[in-house]
Amino acid sequence: MPPATLLTALGSYNLLPAIVFLPTRRRCDQAASEAAFMRRDPNDQRRDQRRDFIRSFVEQYPEIRRHRHWETIVRSGVAAHHAGHMPAWKLLIEKLMSAGLLDAIFATATVAAGVDFPARTVVLTGAEARTGNGWRQLTASEFQQMTGRAGRRGRDNVGFIVTAPGMHQDPERIASLLRSSPDPLISQFRATYNTLLNLLDAFGNFAQVREIVEKSFAHREGARQIVALDKAKIETEQRINAKLHEAGCDLSLGAVKGFERLISARAQLLDSKPQTRAEVLHRWLDEVVQPGRVVAIGRSGKRLVLVTEKREGNVRGLREDGRSASFALERIGRVYSPVYRLQEELIEEAFAEIRLRGKELVIAEPRLRDARNEESNALKLLDQLIENIIPADIVEQRRSSCTETLWGLLSDAEDLERATRRTESMREEVWQPFAQRARVLSSFGYLDFEVEKVTDRGSWLADLHIDRPLIIGEALQSGLFTSLDFIRMSAIVAALTADEDRDYGTLELEDALVNSLAQFEEIGFRVSSEEWKFGVEPTPELNFSAAATAARWAGGSEWSALAHETRAEEGDLFRMLSRTGEALLQVAGLRKAHPEAARIAAIAADAILREPVR
Repeated sequence: MPPATLLTALGSYNLLPAIVFLPTRRRCDQAASEAAFMRRDPNDQRRDQRRDFIRSFVEQYPEIRRHRHWETIVRSGVAAHHAGHMPAWKLLIEKLMSAGLLDAIFATATVAAGVDFPARTVVLTGAEARTGNGWRQLTASEFQQMTGRAGRRGRDNVGFIVTAPGMHQDPERIASLLRSSPDPLISQFRATYNTLLNLLDAFGNFAQVREIVEKSFAHREGARQIVALDKAKIETEQRINAKLHEAGCDLSLGAVKGFERLISARAQLLDSKPQTRAEVLHRWLDEVVQPGRVVAIGRSGKRLVLVTEKREGNVRGLREDGRSASFALERIGRVYSPVYRLQEELIEEAFAEIRLRGKELVIAEPRLRDARNEESNALKLLDQLIENIIPADIVEQRRSSCTETLWGLLSDAEDLERATRRTESMREEVWQPFAQRARVLSSFGYLDFEVEKVTDRGSWLADLHIDRPLIIGEALQSGLFTSLDFIRMSAIVAALTADEDRDYGTLELEDALVNSLAQFEEIGFRVSSEEWKFGVEPTPELNFSAAATAARWAGGSEWSALAHETRAEEGDLFRMLSRTGEALLQVAGLRKAHPEAARIAAIAADAILREPVR
């Protein structure tokens, strides 16, 4: 439905002012422009009030003096509101709406959770929201935030929600959302380098940090499950002890647990016992074939391959002529004992040694009889340990009774073991992201993993509450920041703190800045390599468009010129530059640890944090 038609219809039923929710920023701006073009507020007094209100507001926020939508709002009484606008402009729209000087606002769903200006009517044009990765369904909480804007306190006895017709309207989905309960609260607490450093510095060891993390709101559901499991474990232990006492068996709870573990190990050994020579051979090949070893395809020993990778029963490697080979594990006829380094200059030497001394280097294959004997010996040992659970000095009658009691407690002991493992698994799942980051920090010297202490280097890194702290930390350590002027430092910090996938224009990068970005990318690669090694999601790539835009702004560009040249949304530019300035101020705070870098950062922060950026 055309925006002007929609507002006319709402006005005819006395349903204005209204907030019309649209899925994208562009559609909000287009709808506001179309509605303004087709309608004119007939109330001259309200138009004058809007003009006077805006003029008064501009005295405090001069950056919006020449905003392109100024006259549109004065004339029509409608406006757009979304994250692409300057914060000062959005504040003006909110105040105009709260003062009753606007008839309609065309807004994205994000406005519902971020501001408090109700309207008589809320208009829903769909049940979807646009994200950087495409479209998604509105959540129940988002929907309730949007519809909760309907009805002004003290002015309306009732608020109205209107679903506007359209191609993508989904009445069934909206009806479902109306009946839905609010979404559960989701904690934003995450495992970060700074969080870990600050917690470890405050509490002194990993055990206490782990306890704090487990009690966080983010893991409240897991904590409830762990409490329930611990309660079940206590009840099971009490039940086991009561049955042992009732049977007159002088056995400990540990003995019952040990009995269950031995019985479980025996069952697993029986299940894995090889029945055929093929099973023995496959298990042996899986154990001895590894990257760096030379194997022969077939029994002849003529076709040699240096193994480079083994995965899920398949092998990849290099032939003697340099060609690659890929084959199943079962095709291997011989395995040679040496393990060679996978370096190009050593490959020929490896094949030459195997050709020369192959017979003496072949690893002997196991025989089915030997494998079965090994399994039988292991079973005998387990049977002996099971027998010894009950002390030998107990008389035969009581021994028989206690043995029967142990077998009767096996189910309880299995329940106890499962609960223990589940508890340990849940606690490890909570701690793992922190343990992984601790390993990364330790590899760069920001904490000592063995003694569980933050190093001097880690103490100042903990004060940097910014994105990609390790890249900035390593750049500071290497003295890279001190080689920059304030413009390039502004650009680099912008590239590090900006959203990875956000486009801030296509301004050209100067050669010196390109070289500096390349140096920081090199540091980023080193950091990412360590993160990969320890299972941490690697640091996002630098945003070059943010670097070029920040350099232009730090160099003295006018705001209007910057917005025009980049063609980026003013709200996006403002947020990126504001985050850059905040990050620069944090680097500027490192006057003791890195005085020269801090001095340059302070100059850069002044260059970035000038009007209208705050």
